[in-house]
Amino acid sequence: MNFLQVLIESFRSMAANRLRTALTMLGIVIGIASVVLLLAIGDSMQRFIGKELQQLGTNMLYVFPGGDRTSAQRARAGAVPSLSIHDAAALNELPSLTGAAPALQGGFKLSAGNESLNSQVHGVTPAMFKIRNWKLDQGNLFSEADVRASSRMVVIGQKVADQFFYKADPLGQYIRIENVAFQVIGVLAGEGKQIDGSDIAELVLVPITAASANLIKMPFPQNVHYIAAQGRPDMSLKEAEEDVKETLRARHRIRPESPDDFKVQNMASFAETANTISAGVALLLGLIGAISLLVGGIGIMNIMLVSVTERTREIGIRMAIGARPGAVLLQFLAESVVICVAGGLLGVAIAMAGAAAITATGKFEVYLTFQGVLVACGFASAVGVFFGFYPARRASRLLPVDCLRYE
Repeated sequence: MNFLQVLIESFRSMAANRLRTALTMLGIVIGIASVVLLLAIGDSMQRFIGKELQQLGTNMLYVFPGGDRTSAQRARAGAVPSLSIHDAAALNELPSLTGAAPALQGGFKLSAGNESLNSQVHGVTPAMFKIRNWKLDQGNLFSEADVRASSRMVVIGQKVADQFFYKADPLGQYIRIENVAFQVIGVLAGEGKQIDGSDIAELVLVPITAASANLIKMPFPQNVHYIAAQGRPDMSLKEAEEDVKETLRARHRIRPESPDDFKVQNMASFAETANTISAGVALLLGLIGAISLLVGGIGIMNIMLVSVTERTREIGIRMAIGARPGAVLLQFLAESVVICVAGGLLGVAIAMAGAAAITATGKFEVYLTFQGVLVACGFASAVGVFFGFYPARRASRLLPVDCLRYE
């Protein structure tokens, strides 16, 4: 028999036992659908995390007051954990950084006309826009002169602009922040999550001096909530982190044996950790799908063994009229592979439908890759060969005389 005849006989055998074929195929369908969909979810999750981290900036350092000492330890030492505008100015001079900018933040009630909302307000310097890669959609940024003058100006995100000034030009309009009027001079472009969980489109940015003078009261006028610093692309971010620590320890007069009174968050190490975790989760999802496929393969082996037993006389007749053991082995192996490949294609179709359904929710995008589908079909064929070989080999080793006597 040539290969085409083998395939035709395989389909005839499947058609003769439709219910059994369907039930056998069901395990492979579920297994392949699970493998393809879970691998796609894992891959999409990695891309989603990578995209979010790119928004945050993987070459960023964030310095916060605090450190490893407890409140009691700081009280005994007479130290108050703090960062200042002058700390940011010192960091801005480091050759390993492209820049550093201080910031204040707090939650306030915003109102304009009849609209109001509660939102985070950030007091920043012009350098923060460059460091955080914030772009303008319209208007202008406040300048260093505006910061020195504590000007009541505000740059807002697109969602804030749409809520307060829907279908109207927001530039030149006023927003009241806790009953203090700030004039809108610019609207940011785009949207996306920030390191603190806020959205670019929901940002409300005022000069840092205007924030400290009118909104956010700190223990000392020069104190800030955090400092954002950007490492140079041609230098190691770890080296920049060490420079930041060394500079701040010197400025805060911390003894060599004492812990830092600040903490530095390295976004590169955070990104590396996140990617490692997402890769592990993706691998785990793939293994879960592979277990389903393994169960389906065992089901195929069982059904093929039953098929060999039921068709013992058929095998005897074929061998009696000249069929070689290799032809019998190929016949049963082909049936197993055909069932697996057909089930695999159906499983891929179900996985595609599942991915489309998840993407349609708008909360998470899942896309099947060609490589993933190819791997799934290869897996299906491999399962058919692996689990179909033993029944096929058993059929090929039967003696014609014993087969013809079988009842």
